[in-house]
Amino acid sequence: MDSCRRRFLKMAGIAAVGLGTQPVIQAVASDSSHGPQPQVRKGSKALLAKQWAMVIDTRKLQHEEDVEPLIEVCHAIHNVPHFENKNHEIKWLWETHYHNAFPDNANPHQSEEIHHRPFLVLCNHCQNPPCVRACPTQATFKRESDGIVLMDFHRCIGCRFCMAACPYGSRSFNFRDPRPFIKEQNKAFPTRMMGVVEKCNFCAERLAVGEAPACVEASNGAIVFGDLDDPDSEVREVLRHNFTIRRKQSLGTEPCVYYIV
Repeated sequence: MDSCRRRFLKMAGIAAVGLGTQPVIQAVASDSSHGPQPQVRKGSKALLAKQWAMVIDTRKLQHEEDVEPLIEVCHAIHNVPHFENKNHEIKWLWETHYHNAFPDNANPHQSEEIHHRPFLVLCNHCQNPPCVRACPTQATFKRESDGIVLMDFHRCIGCRFCMAACPYGSRSFNFRDPRPFIKEQNKAFPTRMMGVVEKCNFCAERLAVGEAPACVEASNGAIVFGDLDDPDSEVREVLRHNFTIRRKQSLGTEPCVYYIV
């Protein structure tokens, strides 16, 4: 009898799990299921676009002193921790050399000044993001409303498949609990935990309340942000009148961050 009872309970449990998976799968498939959506502040109007894009004018960011304030404001409002150990480093926005940012645009006769100029790099919010396809839990997903590639930290299981799939090295993994290493916590933005991946989110929380991304606001015109699908947007105007390049464009990811060199 005990053996039969155990078999019955086991089968009943399996059936319950099977019935319970359907609403879970439906929820995962829905864009609105990825955690709470940003709320628009009373009296403010959200900034909307079909495809957000960014243009960085590197001619206006010639020295490390020009880019450091932009990195600092980004990391401060998003509670990015500061680790002394570089192996544990978390980066949303950082600077690198030209040959690291654009390895497929190498030119031995290029201006020496270009090689010494700091280049800001971040998540490219690709129109064809390989990280989204690689994620087994949909913790990273592309928002259909405006093309931003976002992270749902609660769904991330730390497998780092998205990091392996990203050709830009734009994602960081929390090997340690980041909370004790946050200089001054911004309580308006969630902190993360050990074992999850994080990256730039194009300041989606600021767009929801009618504010431009923090780095754009602090750049004094060196960074332009707008709707790539709107021919009258500032981004499209800048792209029409300037030669721009994108990172590893040959891969077909269609990055939405452009650089004026």
